[in-house]
Amino acid sequence: MATVTPPEQERLLFVVSAPSGTGKTSLCTEVVQQVPHLSFSISHTTRQPRQAEEQGKNYYFVSREEFMHLVSQNKMAEWTEIYGNYYGTSKETIRCECSKGDDLFFDIDERGARQLSEHYANVITILVLPPSLEVLKKRLIERKTEDEQSVRKRLNRAKEELKNMSWYTYVIVNDSLEEAVLHLKSIIFAERCRLGHSIIEGLLHE
Repeated sequence: MATVTPPEQERLLFVVSAPSGTGKTSLCTEVVQQVPHLSFSISHTTRQPRQAEEQGKNYYFVSREEFMHLVSQNKMAEWTEIYGNYYGTSKETIRCECSKGDDLFFDIDERGARQLSEHYANVITILVLPPSLEVLKKRLIERKTEDEQSVRKRLNRAKEELKNMSWYTYVIVNDSLEEAVLHLKSIIFAERCRLGHSIIEGLLHE
């Protein structure tokens, strides 16, 4: 009997990580809108929804008890704690999205990327950087969502994140959004053109 390959093993899982304030969200949103058959993987989180965020669109908002129950049942592909809140991606979310025939985009941190890489063989890691830490500081201040102490805390965290993400496969410097979009799309198209045994088998069985 032929072995049925799970859909998540046939699709590409693109992990995009970056320090807070790098412009990662805008970059990812733009690319998902432009590239066909590419979907955002929606994470679970225990933090409260922000203004204009919607359940099931931006995140799956759950209680800490619900989140830890998923962890205890081994139903999370990756998860971590950030600033007192839990974030993670369920295995069921990945399976459902991949079954639609789309590659998946993950907006997660380095710890989540490592966990995903342990569970799946087709993970592509992409690190988005600011032109400099000074530019990153300016962007954080201009968002007007952080006080001075929070900005300093995020900058210190950014330095630690950069050290930990040196193993990523690709690096994009987000100085110009237009250029960063072009570079990210190029990575996606290049990875899709890699030799795929499933494509060859499909042709041979036509």
